[in-house]
Amino acid sequence: MSDRLNPPQLEAVHTLRGPLLVLAGAGTGKTRVVTYRIAELIRHGTRPERILAVTFTRKAAGEMLERASKLLGGKSQKGRPRPLISTFHSLCVQVLRRNIVRLGYPQRFTICDRGDQEAEARAALREIRCPDETLRPGDMLAIVSRWKAKSFEPARAASMAESDKEHLAAAAYRRYQQQLKTKGMVDFDDLLLLTQQLFREVPKIRDAEAGLFDHVLIDEYQDTNQSQYEIVKGLAMGHRNLCVVGDDDQSIYGWRGADVQHILRFQKDWPDAKVVRLEDNYRSTAAILGYANTLIAFNRLRHEKILRAARPNGLRPRIMQLPGEQEEAEAVVADINRLLTEPGTRLQDFAILCRTNEQPRAFETELRCAKLPYVLLGGMSFFDRKEVRDLLAYLKIVDNPHDEPSLLRIINTPARGIGSSTVKQLLAAATERGSTVWEVMGAIEKSNLLPGPATTAVAKFRHLIEDLQKSAQKLSPPKLVTEVLRQTSYRQEIERQYPDPNDREARAASLEEIVNAAASFAEHSRDAPLRAFLDDIALGTRDSSDDKENQLQNNAIALMTLHSAKGLEFPYVYMVGMEEGILPHKRSVEVEGDAIDEERRLCYVGITRAQEQLTLSFALSRRKWGKPRETVPSRFLYEMTGQAENVRGKGEGKQRTRR
Repeated sequence: MSDRLNPPQLEAVHTLRGPLLVLAGAGTGKTRVVTYRIAELIRHGTRPERILAVTFTRKAAGEMLERASKLLGGKSQKGRPRPLISTFHSLCVQVLRRNIVRLGYPQRFTICDRGDQEAEARAALREIRCPDETLRPGDMLAIVSRWKAKSFEPARAASMAESDKEHLAAAAYRRYQQQLKTKGMVDFDDLLLLTQQLFREVPKIRDAEAGLFDHVLIDEYQDTNQSQYEIVKGLAMGHRNLCVVGDDDQSIYGWRGADVQHILRFQKDWPDAKVVRLEDNYRSTAAILGYANTLIAFNRLRHEKILRAARPNGLRPRIMQLPGEQEEAEAVVADINRLLTEPGTRLQDFAILCRTNEQPRAFETELRCAKLPYVLLGGMSFFDRKEVRDLLAYLKIVDNPHDEPSLLRIINTPARGIGSSTVKQLLAAATERGSTVWEVMGAIEKSNLLPGPATTAVAKFRHLIEDLQKSAQKLSPPKLVTEVLRQTSYRQEIERQYPDPNDREARAASLEEIVNAAASFAEHSRDAPLRAFLDDIALGTRDSSDDKENQLQNNAIALMTLHSAKGLEFPYVYMVGMEEGILPHKRSVEVEGDAIDEERRLCYVGITRAQEQLTLSFALSRRKWGKPRETVPSRFLYEMTGQAENVRGKGEGKQRTRR
């Protein structure tokens, strides 16, 4: 094994006791270190199931498990003890399934999707009589999500609110949370927040969960928010065998709650921690890394490290200055077209990286004119499609018929004679009785609540769900999905609703993909109940890494934001719009300080995506409301090329951690 690891990697792999901070710079092989370390722990007698490794994406977790299994001499097999390699959210689902009743939630809670969240947010805003034009449900959820990432519960959020919108959001937040709890639902952020609350309020549960493991490894530690930070401490404080891997220079998610201070102060939290630096970069040329190192040295608070290139020399990064944004797009696309004539160059070798979501438009236009295939990372998620959400709603109410948003979504889909007035009466009756719509439906045939035809339709629908619940006891998830489609005649509904054969085919393919997902889940899970499958799907809808990887399988130029590019690499990278107000973004320029540092880290991430050639471009003028306005080149261009005087002095004010 030693011949496949460099000395710092070996040091990290062989440090098997106590707190360990592995500072893994871009392209330095951190995943290899984590997987080799897991294998080494097992070789030295740690039982596999006593090891917990946590990362941020399901894809990374799957790859890590597969690699660790191969190092131990074989593929991961069903029934064989194995480490728990999981995302934070998946881990928290397991903890909550065991313990959430202690917080007053039902054990069979539902993880709500974005549509459910918006419905509950809209209801909460209506309750405080806040019109949509004052605060939209989506905006309220964004504010609440930021608070939850900082572990702010409703009372704390109310005291922290500053703007009028935040005060309204705080008032709605309390009602939103109460509605979710009443309906036995949690949102994605709650998975972390409620686990943190459990650990804080019930130390016995925290100790029991921590007692399941002898070693805890955390990947991408620089991306942890407050809840994740507290959960990690709770799991590791007993045995103190905590290994965290990350790079403060790649901490770019502050806007969604990640706190770079967690990795910067690791040695204060764990004073006996060992620090290992991985600085040998196997991705980029020395010329590209020269720009990256020079740039990031301008950040004040960071663990000092320098990326060293395993590949010497290389082409010096180019800077292109263009008259306007249109010329910038034309020049970049023309350059790609030129390079594509070179032998061995493929479309997927190229990436155009933008700071904002608006920038790609001009590049899309030019790529289309040049007839060059491209993929715009982002777009509609598979799980946002109507037919997918309908089918998942059926599965959710088969598992938990008190999941009201799911029930109301499909109560008349396909149409079965239960109109909006009938639904209103059912909701009113449930509110009056303090019960759920499902319970009201159970007594519908003995009541005079609805006219005859509506009563028959509601009773028939309830019997349908009850039949499917019986099927769920006997059938595996893929067979149950097929049975739901058969009994609900949903396929026929698609035939009826969509006359265009291409549309019908695409929607039918989406339904087939759910069956495929259920089959894949059943194949790889030790036990495969419907609840576990729905949890897996709910977690997957929030993990964009799989979508990103799937999109990049195509032979096409990648067009994406800098945030989306993290974790990827390309032979040719174009970083466009290198101007003040774009990168760094105008919001960061206005507040300066830490916000500029994060923008500089974002620029650093962009630079370190490039393997062979890096091109930086900017426009001398850019249109604002249709009129050209002069721009100012990004300060980062001056910094990385050595043309800006480092007023802080090299290393001055930095957090030095080298011993």
